[in-house]
Amino acid sequence: MSHPPGSEPQLDPQVPYFSEAAVREVLHYEDLVPAMERALIDFSTGKVLQPVRSILPVSQYHGFFGIMPAVYGDIMGAKLVTLFPENGSIGLPTHQGIIVLLRATSGEPLAVLDGRLITEMRTAAVTAAATKLLADPNASVLAILGSGVQARAHWKALQLVRQFREVRIWSRNPGNAQTLAEEIGGTAMSREDAVRGADVVVTVANVSDPILFGRWLKPGALVNAVGAVGATKRELDDAAMQGSVVVDSREAALVESGDVLLSGANIYAELGELLAGTKPRPAAGTTVFKSLGLAVEDLAAAKLVIDSTKSER
Repeated sequence: MSHPPGSEPQLDPQVPYFSEAAVREVLHYEDLVPAMERALIDFSTGKVLQPVRSILPVSQYHGFFGIMPAVYGDIMGAKLVTLFPENGSIGLPTHQGIIVLLRATSGEPLAVLDGRLITEMRTAAVTAAATKLLADPNASVLAILGSGVQARAHWKALQLVRQFREVRIWSRNPGNAQTLAEEIGGTAMSREDAVRGADVVVTVANVSDPILFGRWLKPGALVNAVGAVGATKRELDDAAMQGSVVVDSREAALVESGDVLLSGANIYAELGELLAGTKPRPAAGTTVFKSLGLAVEDLAAAKLVIDSTKSER
């Protein structure tokens, strides 16, 4: 198609790239938690076009490659995310990726962002949103099962929504549990001791079999189950799944959550429905929030980064 002289479309010749350092400089939980609340409400009220992610096994290198597209308001894009569980032994993060952001009205590329830190922070921010809504207002004892990147991120995010006087840490590696406990002023202990009497429990260990048993949970506890993703992977036993089960996406949970599929648990609601007030909060009793991670969360966090960067110029 030809254009009159001087009327050719003026396109930015270079799509900006935001490194992890650039993301870290502008992305803060104080802004991210409400952004995740809005994204989840919009998702559950039908304002987001998003399929369940595709996951390709990279079996020859013991990894996985996930593709997570979405269209959200005036933006669209995708996160390309990788999981290589053995990376820790060679000094690399187990989760890595990039996020590509485009203008939904024209398809124009807007930005490419490092996805590792965004994934870390938006996951913890979603848990914080769930805890803000679902945990006992007087919750004061937190148990974290896991001692890695997500354990640290969750501790930072959860401090915004509850004041915990006691933090209990368990890890498959006792040394790592002790290190984290010393960092955050917590106490390393056994799984059962950590969970018994805790008001809020977070499971963020990369596991395939249950590490949390329902018989340990106090009545009214909130469990944020984050670590196991996959139809055959679990982190909670059947007894733990007998309470009210809240998910980020029904469609995704019925494909990707072994905790839901293998226990036969009924899904009470999506978190976005509860945040929007279209369903009432669960009645008193144990509540499980099963978090799988959604593309809309990544896009909302990425937009927050580029908008924050523009405002600082």
